[in-house]
Amino acid sequence: MCTQEAFQAQRSQLVGLLVSGSLEGFESVLDWLLSWEVLSREDYETLSLLGQPLSHLARHLLDTVWKKGAWGCEQLIAAVQEAQADSQSPELPCGWDPHSAHPARDLQSHRPAIVRRLYSHVEGVLDLAHERGFVSRYECDEIRLPIFTSSQRARRLLDLATVKANGLAAFLLQHVQELPVQLALPFEDAACKKYMSKLRTTVSAQARFLNTYDGAENLCLEEIYTENVLEIRTEVGMAGAPQKSPATLGLEDLFSTPGHLNKDADTVLVVGEAGSGKSTLLQRLHLLWATGRDFQEFLFVFPFSCRQLQCVAKPLSVRALLFEHCCWPDLGQQDVFQFLLDHPDRVLLTFDGFDEFRFRFTDRERHCSPTDPVSVQSLLFNLLQGNLLKNARKVLTSRPDAVSAFLRKYVRTELSLKGFSEEGIELYLRKCHREPGVADRLICLLKATSALHGLCHLPVVSWMVSKCHQELLLQGRGSPKTTTDMYLLILQHFLLHASPADSAPHDPGPGLLRGRLPTVLHLGQLALWGLGTCCYVFSAKQLQAAHVDSEDVSLGFLVRAKRVVPGSVAPLEFLHITFQCFFAAFYLVLSADTPPSSLRYLFNCRRPGSSLLARLLPAMCVQGSRCREGSVEALLQGAEPHNLQITAAFLAGLLSREHRGLLAECQGSEKALLRRQACARWCLARSLHKHFHSIPPAVPGEAKSMHAMPEFVWLIRSLYEMQEERLAKEAVRGLDVGHLKLTFCSVGPAECAALAFVLRHLRRPVALQLDHNSVGDIGVEQLLPCLGSCTALYLRDNNISDRGICKLIEHALHCEQLQKLALFNNKLTDGCAHSMARLLACKQNFLALRLGNNHITAAGAVVLAEGLRANTSLQFLGFWGNKVGDKGAQALAEALGSHPSLKWLSLVGNNIGSVGAQALALMLEKNVALEELWLSNNCITYLGAEALLHTLERNDIILEVWLRGNTFSPEEIEKLSHRDTRLLL
Repeated sequence: MCTQEAFQAQRSQLVGLLVSGSLEGFESVLDWLLSWEVLSREDYETLSLLGQPLSHLARHLLDTVWKKGAWGCEQLIAAVQEAQADSQSPELPCGWDPHSAHPARDLQSHRPAIVRRLYSHVEGVLDLAHERGFVSRYECDEIRLPIFTSSQRARRLLDLATVKANGLAAFLLQHVQELPVQLALPFEDAACKKYMSKLRTTVSAQARFLNTYDGAENLCLEEIYTENVLEIRTEVGMAGAPQKSPATLGLEDLFSTPGHLNKDADTVLVVGEAGSGKSTLLQRLHLLWATGRDFQEFLFVFPFSCRQLQCVAKPLSVRALLFEHCCWPDLGQQDVFQFLLDHPDRVLLTFDGFDEFRFRFTDRERHCSPTDPVSVQSLLFNLLQGNLLKNARKVLTSRPDAVSAFLRKYVRTELSLKGFSEEGIELYLRKCHREPGVADRLICLLKATSALHGLCHLPVVSWMVSKCHQELLLQGRGSPKTTTDMYLLILQHFLLHASPADSAPHDPGPGLLRGRLPTVLHLGQLALWGLGTCCYVFSAKQLQAAHVDSEDVSLGFLVRAKRVVPGSVAPLEFLHITFQCFFAAFYLVLSADTPPSSLRYLFNCRRPGSSLLARLLPAMCVQGSRCREGSVEALLQGAEPHNLQITAAFLAGLLSREHRGLLAECQGSEKALLRRQACARWCLARSLHKHFHSIPPAVPGEAKSMHAMPEFVWLIRSLYEMQEERLAKEAVRGLDVGHLKLTFCSVGPAECAALAFVLRHLRRPVALQLDHNSVGDIGVEQLLPCLGSCTALYLRDNNISDRGICKLIEHALHCEQLQKLALFNNKLTDGCAHSMARLLACKQNFLALRLGNNHITAAGAVVLAEGLRANTSLQFLGFWGNKVGDKGAQALAEALGSHPSLKWLSLVGNNIGSVGAQALALMLEKNVALEELWLSNNCITYLGAEALLHTLERNDIILEVWLRGNTFSPEEIEKLSHRDTRLLL
């Protein structure tokens, strides 16, 4: 017996018991109490309110039951015991009557059993009920909301049956009996299955809507997701056959890629620039897993945000990380955790935004205990190394600059996310705008405005273009050219939409911005403080310290952070890290508290003396590390380098002539703006001069070369954002090199526009090497203005198609200095052959054309041969890794028979047989210039080799003929190798 007095004395223990499990356990207790009629329907509804803390509901339940006397108190104790023993899937009770005259009453009296029977079948039952007209599509959608677990959906369906008088209750009573009963499972398996279901529901709810870039609306990820260009990161300098261009991968290929940096590692690293779509890629992965469409080799997927993990101050164990910071098991926590430890190969952990984790990766501190707490950085690092949960797969996303050589030691595969392709931009805009004509007009505008088109390869900019489509299509004042232009436009767009309809200016301009300047400065102060302290999610206290109020938040640039600890208040974060940098730059330009001299710290991208760039900057730009805590100088010194670079580029753009008038009207002092502009100009120019003067002297006999570091690309971007021709001319005055190398520098179309803006002012032309970047067709178009300043252009591995190359050649025909093109490992086909032939025929000073590893066939080779017949200057022709075959080889051989200057020809890997080899042998009888002929990896037989040997007897000019990898037997190789040492087998 349980008296009310005893019940009240045990209240604190009962509250602890009710909240120790989860909401699922609490709702099971309610099921039993409702079935025993301890709770009325009204009681139940007040105890089932969404969004209430579990502790509040537990106390409310105790109050409700206590008022019902000793009997009610006894029944609650019994219900808790039943719920705790509720791990089996029972048979329906003996007194079950599927044809009861009171189906709604029976549904309630058998509610616990029905919920457990419906648990795994609620989706199919809903479909059938809708098909038979018992529930509407709207009611189905309400029950299926992703915030509900399967058991909660079953309860909501039963609750609906109690209020509908259309036969739904009778239908459920009959149909539940027909559902298959799952076999009884061991407790740990049953607990794992429940946890898997809850985890899928939780992850689905987090991943279903895309609000990363917009707080004004939730975009359905399914409707808007567009695949980005995802490639395996390639290694250069490897011996062997010429490398193929990295294949573009689908998300489903994430764990099945052939290239491995470390086969014993478990981590897949996805690198990409800010705004390239890394977070959305992971969100798509999570949704595909949660909905059962892909990645089903994993039973458990745990998503984490590095920017939020770094806010965790207390030590964590693996168990606390998974359960407390992702999803808590409803029952059997120890059994579930043991299952995870026993089957790590069925576990996937994703860590988004490693570049926003303030701690630098180190492998010095080893930690192997999954239950002992340790600092969050040590926990993460040991997970990535495999010291914890070895064989569990991990996916880590990061900007390239934050990835160290130490980290790469523990990476299995590294992939590069390169943003949208040209087709991807168009597809995304069509998904955003399904109204007739809008997407077509936007796409036409982009194609007519190459600078804006180049910016859109970053999904964050494509989203901004989509949001600002009315302003772009209607304003008629030209289109954004720089990144700063685009961010100012989206700021004005948000300001317009946040202003009352009757008070907002019709045109975006100074009046609109001036009216909300306090809000912009509050956001800027918060953004700068966050960058300086490596904080990207903000609590209410931090918002208050920056004077950010609810009106400032309502503007839309701050949104609630995802993946927070269940039950806690979600902090706020900026729509995207680039917006945080933009507002910080705005604050530095317009705040009265920012002395112009402090901007010098912005262009010191690392701690003083800690990097090459810091040593290159003039002494007055590096004042020293002792700054007043909390000052602008101290914040700029504390910020991460990659964020400072973005902020500096925005600041340069805001201080451009085009925007100076807009900001002067807001700030009230053009003189102050001019002082800031002068400081930024001086720092940029001096930094580049120092950069150029640090280049080592040339090796005797070779052109002086410079391998630019990523900081150089950033400085060029900043110059471009400022849009001042005179400053660009001054900046490159000191560049005295013959070869400028920018490989693996994340150069996309926007960077190409910046390079062209600066390099076109070179006094001496250079060979520009842009291998292994993301130039694409749009980037090629951006490079055209500086093509006249190039002696050579190297564009290996840049996802370039016929369209881009045809535009390039059309321009190159008028560039006297350009003599070399390297275009191997791209997407070229026979469609560009006519342009190539025209280039060879018209430019009689052209020296080298490399087209290896593309998709050119015999038809393209025949067309190209026509250009070769009219050419007298070419010295190097690279055609390896195509599909020219015998017919193509014959056409090229005929064209090159009398060529006066060709020294090197590669036809490696072109499916050439003995017929093609014989044609090339005839060519060697006539050609008196060729020194090297590469025919490795073809289908040449002994007969073809004989023909080549016969020619070598009469040709003293040829030095090497490479035939390795053809169809020779060991005996034939032995026989041929003694005939002529120039034949390399």
